[in-house]
Amino acid sequence: MLLSTTTTIEGKKIAEYRGIVFGEVVNGIDFTKDIMASIINIAGGRSEEYEQEIIDARADAITEMSKRAEKIGANAIVGVKIDYEPISTGNSGASMLIVTASGTAVVLE
Repeated sequence: MLLSTTTTIEGKKIAEYRGIVFGEVVNGIDFTKDIMASIINIAGGRSEEYEQEIIDARADAITEMSKRAEKIGANAIVGVKIDYEPISTGNSGASMLIVTASGTAVVLE
């Protein structure tokens, strides 16, 4: 599956537009990572635990989007966009991360 953030792909012609596709992932951040991130937030520095969560969630969202495009007969996705949204689950302080990948599924000649 060819993916592009642009609306065209140089040297390729879009033969068909199959529709908008999405890949959504909601990942929970476990208690240990929350504590480590809190310590790093106070002391300063990078949170490798959170960075890895973002990397994994993004890859999963892109994979999910690509599978959905394949199901409708596309061989590429153009205009790919990735959105991130942290959410808290109330007073418990639990953290979750929503990652959404979206784009237009197309058939390239």
